[in-house]
Parts: sequence; structure tokens; C-alpha cells
Amino acid sequence: MDLTVSYMGLTLSNPLVVGASPLSERLDNIKALAESGAGAVVMHSVFEEQLSAEAAALDYYLEQGTDRFAESLTYFPPMSAYKVGPEEYLKNIAAAKKAVGIPIIASINAVSTAGWADFAGQLAEAGADALELNVYLIPTNPAVAGAGVEQAYLDVLEVVRQAVGIPVSMKLSPFFSATANVARRLDDAGVNALVLFNRFYQPDIDLDAMEVAPRLSLSTSEELRLRLRWVAILFGRLRASLAVTGGVHSGADAAKAVLAGADAVQVVSALLTDGVGRLTTIRDEMASLLEAHGYDSIQEARGVLSLRSVAEPAAFERANYMKTLQSWSRPWKSV
Repeated sequence: MDLTVSYMGLTLSNPLVVGASPLSERLDNIKALAESGAGAVVMHSVFEEQLSAEAAALDYYLEQGTDRFAESLTYFPPMSAYKVGPEEYLKNIAAAKKAVGIPIIASINAVSTAGWADFAGQLAEAGADALELNVYLIPTNPAVAGAGVEQAYLDVLEVVRQAVGIPVSMKLSPFFSATANVARRLDDAGVNALVLFNRFYQPDIDLDAMEVAPRLSLSTSEELRLRLRWVAILFGRLRASLAVTGGVHSGADAAKAVLAGADAVQVVSALLTDGVGRLTTIRDEMASLLEAHGYDSIQEARGVLSLRSVAEPAAFERANYMKTLQSWSRPWKSV
């Protein structure tokens, strides 16, 4: 089966892309990922705070509450806690490009437009084939309306588009009130790909220490369905490529993403859990499943189960919602 795909103008040997994670912090890992069949690798993110900690536009976010709560001074880790600084990050990209023959995608985790436009240009000069923007913004200020949050994404994209000539993707939040409209506006603004969706990590509370405790939970296949819904809705309605991230743990998961309309399928948690070799298994399982249904190429299968041919997607979604509610037939005990 022909697994070749085009993702934001880049030719990939197959749609499996290793998402931003600790897996790409070491060159030997990147080599292993390429040998295991990765179509491309997204480098681990470099954080805006590492680049512009003194920028006035970022101070607002960093200093919220510091005049009220002493413990808020420890919200952010010290710069020395980051494993790889900006300069080392650029060196790692250059080394990865020399070591493997697959696209290397740089990643910036941002919250504003300040201080790092120049760094985006340096990433391109270091050899990055593309740039993924991860706008991790939680609007905690009640005075900020939804339109302001949407505009923040557009502003970041505009700054980067002016700074680099390489393809640019944007990882979206699943919490927009009008996701399709935001996607179209980003598409009109020149984004090359949309990555659906960012996983916003919720902290826990440590009752013994009486403090907020970070909790990192890896994804499960159950999370894939939200991604499938929106890829299926957006397929055929945008110029930008579409990628799924979150919930891909098997060849069946990857096949579903392709059938919904994804150009690329990002994998992370499955590799952190089962090892890099899991990537080969996912790729081969995906190919076998699609081939068993008569498809000779990824391109032929892509979007077959999307909503492109549905005249009224909103009515289709509501009908499925009603059918789902009516599908519960297990008897229950009366109170």
C-alpha cells in the first residue's frame, strides 16, 4: 500500500508523525524514531518563557498574583530547570537534520507575540523543515472575551508568518465556542496545517502538602473521538492540512484518523508507554486495515468517512447525538 502523504507541503513516507515530547530531546532517540518508520518528528517544545522572560508583554502573565501570594513566585520553574536552552535547541535541530532523512519540525510553546519572532527565523536557518506553534493560553481573566482569545492565536500566526518562509502549523485548543470559524480564519491567515487538539493538563490538589500538584496523564484511545469529530467536520473545507494528536495508540486509531480526513497522525503517549518500536506496529496495522477495505493508498482512503458530503453537518451531528442517547438499553434498578 502507498502510505505517502503530503503534510503542509512536506512529503512524508507515511502519515505517522512523532509529536512534541521528551522523545526528541536526544539525537539517538530521533534516529531510532526514523528507523522505526516515523514520517516526521516534531521536536520537543522550546518555551516562550525561555526566550523572553524579561519581555514587557510577557511580564503580565508571569507576574499575575505575585503581589498577593508568596507561593506564586514558584509558579514557573527557574530557567536553569529547562533541560535544553534555546542555543542547544538550535544545535539539536541542525544535528537531527544531518542524522535523519525525514522532516524535522520545530515547536514553540507560546502565550504572546513578544520576544521570539527572531527565534522563529533562527529555527528555519538551523534547518527546521516546518514550525509547529503551540499556543497554550488559559484565559483566566474574566474581562477577556472569547474574541480576544481567538485574536491571540491569529496574532501569533501573523508574527511567525512574517518571520519565516517555512510551513507553519498551529496546535489548537478544543475549547473554542466556534471551532470551525477559528479554523477558517487561521486558514485565511495562511496557516499551513491545524493540529487537533492540544491537551490542557489539569493540576490536582495534594491534601497532605496542601498545595497544587502537577499531574501528567498520558492519553488513551478514548480521547481520539473528539479529534475524529472535528477533523471530519473540517475536511474539504480548508486549504490547510489537518493533523490529529491525542488518543492514537493503535493501527486502528490511526486508520480512523485517516478515514476522518487527517493528513498526519501524531503519536506520543503510545511510544512513551510501549517504546519506540510501537511506531512500526501502528504503521503496519494501519496499512493492513485500510488495505483490507480495498484502499491502495492513504490518499484514496483519506476523508472517506468525513462530513464533506453531508449537506447539513450540524443536523448530522445532532442526529448522532440523539441516536447515542437512545442507544442505552441496559436495564437499571429502580430506586
